[in-house]
Amino acid sequence: MKMSPSSHRFWLVLILISSFVLIGVVGSAAQETTPTPPPESDEPFSMTGNIFRPEAQELTEDMLDQIQLPDGFEINVFASDLGNVRMMVAAPDGTIFVSRRDEGDVIALFDENQDGVSDVEGVRIVASDMDYIHGLAIHDNRLYMVTDTDLYAADLQEGGQIGEPELILDDLPDAGQHPNRTLAFGPDGMLYITVGSTCNACEETNEESATIVRMMPDGTERTILAEGLRNTIGFDWHPETGELWSMDMGADWRGDDAPPEELNHIEPGGHYGWPYCYADGQPDVYFPMDPPGTTKEDFCPTTVSPALTYQAHSSPLNFVFYTGDQFPEEYRNDAFVSFRGSWNRYPATGYKLVRLHFEGGQPTQFEDFMTGFLTEDGTGHYGRLAGLLILPDGSLLVSEDENGTIYRISYTGEE
Repeated sequence: MKMSPSSHRFWLVLILISSFVLIGVVGSAAQETTPTPPPESDEPFSMTGNIFRPEAQELTEDMLDQIQLPDGFEINVFASDLGNVRMMVAAPDGTIFVSRRDEGDVIALFDENQDGVSDVEGVRIVASDMDYIHGLAIHDNRLYMVTDTDLYAADLQEGGQIGEPELILDDLPDAGQHPNRTLAFGPDGMLYITVGSTCNACEETNEESATIVRMMPDGTERTILAEGLRNTIGFDWHPETGELWSMDMGADWRGDDAPPEELNHIEPGGHYGWPYCYADGQPDVYFPMDPPGTTKEDFCPTTVSPALTYQAHSSPLNFVFYTGDQFPEEYRNDAFVSFRGSWNRYPATGYKLVRLHFEGGQPTQFEDFMTGFLTEDGTGHYGRLAGLLILPDGSLLVSEDENGTIYRISYTGEE
């Protein structure tokens, strides 16, 4: 993570005061803020915040038995011992490319015999020396790869190989606290890239921070599609309506249950509130600054409210609409959301895969789909879920970046 020395000092303070009670200002860094008393109140102020990270547990066969899925679904390990596996994309020839953020590379997997398990032994690297590599997409027989600041593209070749990566652009905003860029090509053929904020809550100096940007595949005609998005990573277009939906992470240090994670319908030109507002236009009283030329009370009602909200600090990572034909018909055009899990809440939350119901193109509710990654007492976890990929046979791959495992979920109809 690229941070200034003052930001390093800030996070060190927060780590040292785990399970604390804040009274007034605890600490700050360049533009970074922690909760401060609401400006309209002269009364004493306190807020409880927690640092709680469940301990990572080793993957075992017994652990697989405790994963819970709806009746008729089953799970198997597609590949394991892969390292920090994040986003995944499938090439027309069946090659599955996977980004590994901590290793700074992209690996390739295959399942040529279609048995639901990768044929590749070990790790086969196809691109390297890409610090903070995260998002992947395929368009016009090219693999697009994005790091925190750079966009690359490489020609797909036979045998799961790629050509020499070409640098398309190198000036995405410095990442700061949120380096995970995700990219995808929309129905309009344009390239969309998420750009998280540099901080927890601050006024950004780069207008492209905390946005989704849109551009031509060659990086030209770059514009801001939507802003006020603190850390949107997963997004996808509804298969029938073509509308863009995404999950955004709420700010830390507002308590265990606020602000919520947000499901947003992305509208061109929309402002989604951060850092001044959250949820249904609620002013963030812990952020001491007002929007330029106005107040939070006047500004927040003009922002786009979320379609649905979800438990704070769950950390949504990936978002994909189900377009396969293996799962029951009622799953088609619903979405799946991977939640990597909390660190700023007690007890821990997230660490699971959730189904998002849609009816008539509109979201209706979240429902747990794959759980069991937290230990029974909540003090440990067996993986932090990250990438999602629907395979041609309709099964679903789920990556988790702690144990370096990719799971395959299939539907058999057997209970």
